Amino acid sequence: MKRLEIVIRPEKLEVLQEILDECGAHGAMVSNIQGYGNQKGHKSLYRGAELDIELIPKIKVETVVDDELVETIIAQVLKDINTGTCGDGKIFVYNVEEVVRIRTGEHGSKAL
Repeated sequence: MKRLEIVIRPEKLEVLQEILDECGAHGAMVSNIQGYGNQKGHKSLYRGAELDIELIPKIKVETVVDDELVETIIAQVLKDINTGTCGDGKIFVYNVEEVVRIRTGEHGSKAL
């Protein structure tokens, strides 16, 4: 099993949810986050004053899926979420040793 941590632009959340549903992911955790990277923030005008916004709002979506779904999800995200501009996001892939469903005590893929 793998844990996918997908960081995207907020406006792409619905697209990502559709991708995960279509690919057979069993659920996801969604967090509002802020960060910076190559984008290095942006300038904004507020009441006539120019502000340097260093932290950009992003969405982090975490899901755990079976190994065979990982490449399909990554390929679909690259196809549907990529705008070709700085700030599109990143996908982090981690190994998951075990999953246990608390309610039933099921282990492994059955617990997803």
